[in-house]
Parts: sequence; C-alpha cells; structure tokens
Amino acid sequence: MKKKRNILLLEPNYKNKYPPIGLMKISSYHKMLGDSVTFYKGEMKDFIVNEIYNECLEKISTIDSDTTWYKKEKEIKLFLKTKRRSILTDLTSGNENQPLLNEWFSYYSDYYKKKKYLDNRKWDRVYVTTLFTFYWKKTIETIEYAKLLVRDQKHLMVGGVMASLLTHEIEVETGIKPFKGILDKPGMIDDNDIIIDELPLDYSILYEVDYRYPTGSAYFTFMTKGCTRKCAFCSVPILEPTYKEKVETIDKFLQIKELYGEQQHLLLMDNNVLASPKFDEIIDEIKEMGFYKGATFVEPNQYEIAITNLRSGFNNKGYTRRAFFLLHDLLQRRLKRNKKVAEQFYDILDEHSLLELPEVTEENLIKSHDLISPIFEKYRDKAPKQRYVDFNQGTDARYVTEEFMKKMSEIPIRPLRIAFDYVGMKKKYVEAVRLAAKYGIKELSNYLLYNFKDKPEDLYERMRINIELSEELELHIFSFPMKYIPLFGEDAKHRLYVGKHWNKKFIRAIQSVLNVSKGIVASGRSFFEKAFGKNVEEFYELLYMPETYIVYRSVFEEASLSQIWLQEFRAIKKSEIWEEVKIILEISDFKNAHTLTNNPDILAFLEHYTITRDNVKEQNSEINKIRQRYNNLIKRDRFIELTLTYDFE
Repeated sequence: MKKKRNILLLEPNYKNKYPPIGLMKISSYHKMLGDSVTFYKGEMKDFIVNEIYNECLEKISTIDSDTTWYKKEKEIKLFLKTKRRSILTDLTSGNENQPLLNEWFSYYSDYYKKKKYLDNRKWDRVYVTTLFTFYWKKTIETIEYAKLLVRDQKHLMVGGVMASLLTHEIEVETGIKPFKGILDKPGMIDDNDIIIDELPLDYSILYEVDYRYPTGSAYFTFMTKGCTRKCAFCSVPILEPTYKEKVETIDKFLQIKELYGEQQHLLLMDNNVLASPKFDEIIDEIKEMGFYKGATFVEPNQYEIAITNLRSGFNNKGYTRRAFFLLHDLLQRRLKRNKKVAEQFYDILDEHSLLELPEVTEENLIKSHDLISPIFEKYRDKAPKQRYVDFNQGTDARYVTEEFMKKMSEIPIRPLRIAFDYVGMKKKYVEAVRLAAKYGIKELSNYLLYNFKDKPEDLYERMRINIELSEELELHIFSFPMKYIPLFGEDAKHRLYVGKHWNKKFIRAIQSVLNVSKGIVASGRSFFEKAFGKNVEEFYELLYMPETYIVYRSVFEEASLSQIWLQEFRAIKKSEIWEEVKIILEISDFKNAHTLTNNPDILAFLEHYTITRDNVKEQNSEINKIRQRYNNLIKRDRFIELTLTYDFE
C-alpha cells in the first residue's frame, strides 16, 4: 500500500485578488492519491510558531485538562518565542502541576528558539506558488522557510508566474530550481497518468486560512488557454505558450457544483477568448452552465455542505472553520432582529462548545446538526441574486465584430473588460465600446497600461476617450491605470521602474491621484477634469505639482498655495532656469535639492515640494468624501475590487 504523504501548500503573504488556482488543482491531485494536504497563507514565522504551539497545547492539555489553555494562546506563543520567565510564571503559577508544565513549556520554547524542528520535519512535499515578480522579497522569504520545513529539498516545488519568468534568478538566489509553465501533461511530478491542469479546483483549502480573497462565490475556470498575440509587455506567451481554442469545462463545473455547492458568478481567466474560432460554442456552454441573460442565483445551504463534507472526512480543518463562521454569521447578522431565536441558537452553540473556534470539533458540529439545521435553513439568506460572467483578463478589441458582441450579449457579462493598452488601438477600442452599447452592455472596465513605450499624454488621451464615451453612450466605464513593470531582470523585482518617456515625479503624481480614488478612474467629467486636468497642458502641470498639493487639493487651494505654486511654475517654464528646474523636479529628490542647485530662486520654488503629508494637520473633508465614495463603490461592486492593481499604494 502506498504511503500517505504530508503535503504543504504555501502562498506568500502578499495582497492578491484571486485564490491560488494552481495550488487548488494540486490539492485535488494529492487528495485523489490519498495524501494529507494543508494550505497556508501568512507570515512564515507565524506558521512555524503555530505548528509548535499546537503540539505544545496538545501536550499540556494532557497534563492539565481543566485549564482552558487556548484562551492563553497569545501568552503561550510569546513565551515560545522569548522564553521569558515572567510569562511562564503567569501561565503556571498556582497550578498543582506547575513543575511539569514548566518543563514542557521550556521544552517547546527551546524547540522553537534552537530550531530543533529542523530535526523533525513533517512535510514530505512542499509547494510554493508565485505571482507577480515585484513580490520578489516576500516570495524568496517563503521559499527559504519552505526549505526548513520539507524533509528533502528535492521535494520542494516552486511554480507560478514569477517562477516561470525569473526561473534562473530564483535558482541562483535559493538553490531551488523552479518549475516553468503549467502542469498540462501526465507524469510531470509523479509517475502516473494524471494531468493536474485539467483537475477541478479544491475550494475547501481556502477555508483553512484567515485571508479572504475578494472574489466571493464564483466558479474559476478557463474556456481557452494562452493567447494568439505576442505583446512585449505581457507574460502570457511564456506562461501559456500554446493557444488552446477550447478547454473542456462542463465536467469540472459539475464536480465543483456537487462537492462545494452552486456558485454565484463565473470568473473566466482566459487571456484572449475572442481569438477562439469556437467562440459561439463557448457562449452556448456558458449558458448551459446556468449563466444566461437574467439568470439568478440562490445561495445553497452552505452549512449543510460543510456538515456533509465533515461527515465524509473531507478537509476536517477547513470545514470545521467554515461551519463555525457560518453559524456565527447567522447569529450576528441574520438573527440579530429576532432576540428569542438568537438566544435559543446561542444556547445550542454554548451547549455544544461551538462559541469559540479553538473549542470547536467536527464531532460537536455533527452532534449539534439536528438542532441547528432547521434554524439555519429557516433564517439563512435565500434571496435571489443576479449572476454575472466576468472575462477577467480582458477581451481583445481587435477581434471584436458585431457578431461576437451580439453573441456575448446573450450572457450576463459584467463588466465587459476591453483592453486599451496603447493609444494606437483607439479606433478598434472605440468601435468595440460602441458595439457593446448597441447590444445593451452598459458596464465596462479596462486596464490602461502606462510607463511602457507610451508618453504621459497617451494615458491622458485614453482616459479622456473613456470619459467622452461614457457621456455619449450613457455607459459606466471604469478605467484602471496600470503601471508597467518589466518581466525580466533586476527591474522586475520591484515597482521602481521608470519608462523611457516617464520620470519618477510623473509616476508619483499619477499614483497620488489614484491614491484618492483607490486606483479607479470612474465615469464623470467633473472629477476627471479636477483630478487630471481639462486638457493635456493642465495634465502636465498636474504631473509637476507637489504630491501633497495633489492629494490634499482643497486644503492648499483654500490656503492659496496651489495658485501661488502654479503662478511660479508657469513663470519658471518661460524663464532661462526651466531646464535646471525640470531636471530637479523629475529626479524628485527634494530633500537634497540644495546639493543640486545653489540658485536662490530655484530653492525658494522647491520649498513647495518639501511639504509632506505629515505636515497636513487639517482634516480635508473633500478628500475624505471622495475616498468614501470610492470605498462604497468597491464595497457595492466586487468586480471593481477584482480589477484593482494596488499599484497606487
């Protein structure tokens, strides 16, 4: 009989929108083989401490089962990390088993501090997924920790986007050779005929971690793979070099539906679905999956799904946590207006030790099921909700035809993402937007790549086009300026790259504007013209404006400082000192301006740039209103959050 392996799946602790699809397929793969799978996303130091804490808790609970040790979790973990005697005294003082408890607490603290866990590694195989190259530091840190956890480093597998783009760099840095590409052939990691890339996703691992992905209830899948284009700024030709015009989806869809319940939305990760000659078939299949125009969704009973999976022994940790949070969500949200039922429900949870997560067991969840089930079913949310389809990676305007757009309008697409990567696409982009409006698609979204080969006025022009199309066609078009970062080399490892026609000051100015609006350029001429200028000339003035004046616009306008700066700026632009000032502004190192010039007029002008955000003590009500407006927009519409790039941070 084949030995059951302990598998650890790690996602570095970066902020990301989508769950780790590759790890979810790998989890399905290993569970098919009977292996034990654990998923973790968070700080790796915490993971090691948590593992040792759990072992320590199990041991001391056998010595003293009367003390609710889990309520002292914070103090125990602090002692494990520091071995402070005062903490140990507080933990065990007065306990009749104090000497024995002290001995074991000290043992586990030494186990952590002296890294004795390196002699007792429990993981037979560890997988680390990677995402954007600019998460280099966090990702390398995760790989280095993974090396400490896996029994044999030849069974440490690193894959994903960054692994495929910076393969050599990762190997040089860590000594681990990453896997490049996707697991789309049999026998790629074990000697069997399973094609991992074709497996359904294991959604249950997402319940094991505290991190919450903003995608909500959704199917994640592909209808096609790869792209027919070879754009220099895009990683797809490397990650998915072969274009597959149709990927079998229905069987995986049905498996997910059966095991995890119906999902509300359909998120398609295709990189160029419109390039497929089977586009009509794809749309028909999407409709067959239940995503037709006007389709609604009623959330299935997630509690019953959790209990069913607990009874079958499928991911006890994940579904224990899932059931706990479902029950407490019902108590705190759905039952808050029915005091009598809330009290009855609370008493059931209390009686079965379901009030605090560390106490909850799968056995108690199953025992309490008959009492909880009718209450949960009666009061859970059963309101019909709209279903939407999102081709999340965008569609290619150059492939759009009237027939394609008419066919696409048969599904509840929201938003329609149309790429507008450079201003040379203007004609095709505008035609595609007009066709969308013609066939009743009213919500659109796009990334606007900048800092590549474009000029700042190109970005302004694309934003302006969207504002005008929104007004003319009565559409909601949300633009998301996305800063280009190289795919390879040292510049790929951070977010500091400056394109040929850009400079540090211009990039920081764009980010300052987007900081206010959470990265979104929404429909609405008044905000756009205030934020980016009424024309290209005003846009360039804004790019040179001090960052603090940009963010806290109303504060400095009321103090007349913005107007004074603008008068001085316009005067300097017409003077003989402009070229010297321009260089200093574009370097954007204002703290050391005195080392760059000794001209008193220039130094006096540069004082505008030494005012930092920390110097702004007034509460800027205008900026708070704008931020709240965009916060509310994001909360109302999950699809906007799924488009955020976080570049503005």
